Amino acid sequence: MTKEFFEQWEGFTPGKWSDGEINVRDFIQRNYTPYDGDESFLADPTDATKKLWDEVMELAKKEREAGGVLDMDTKVVSSLVSHGAGYIDQPLEKIVGL
Repeated sequence: MTKEFFEQWEGFTPGKWSDGEINVRDFIQRNYTPYDGDESFLADPTDATKKLWDEVMELAKKEREAGGVLDMDTKVVSSLVSHGAGYIDQPLEKIVGL
């Protein structure tokens, strides 16, 4: 184990991941706890979520009718950082961009 166990790691089982090795598998295997309960902890969708989902379904319908995507940027090569965040209806969205 590393000589220094960071405060943020308290409560986690140490292993290869805490010895300086980048090892996500080791971290998950040592620290995963299965959830055997039911869905009762989930909240119902908000009005904003319902409205956004209705918009997504309408756009998906339009894409199917058009036989493919509705619009495409053919001028910029796509990469992880080539375009800004995308939105369906920004004022309703809690997560920044698609």
